[in-house]
Amino acid sequence: QVQLAESGGGLVQAGGSLRLSCVVSGRTFSIYGMGWFRQAPGKEREFVAASSGRDGGTYYQDSVKGRFTISRDNAKNTVYLQMNSLKSEDTAVYYCAATPSVSLITTAEGFGYWGQGTQVTVSS
Repeated sequence: QVQLAESGGGLVQAGGSLRLSCVVSGRTFSIYGMGWFRQAPGKEREFVAASSGRDGGTYYQDSVKGRFTISRDNAKNTVYLQMNSLKSEDTAVYYCAATPSVSLITTAEGFGYWGQGTQVTVSS
């Protein structure tokens, strides 16, 4: 059984930074593909960033490129999302997701395990 637990959300002013963390239970975290998604009120869940379980390669949604960074610490079974230069449109519930696939997955359907989400609110 794989369980994910996010933390690090909160209220921040526009231009500020937050770092989200996601701790993953399971013995093979190092090979899991990891992703971050977000869902704003009244909108569908959207892809934010992903990290490949094969080689740690990363991929980002265009709107966050250059501002967000996904990283992982396999020794701590943790994946991070560093968010800089935050904008009001980044306000959403952010979800961590995991997949045993070693491919770089960027669609929600490709992830089988999800956290409960953490709220990020950016005030303008």
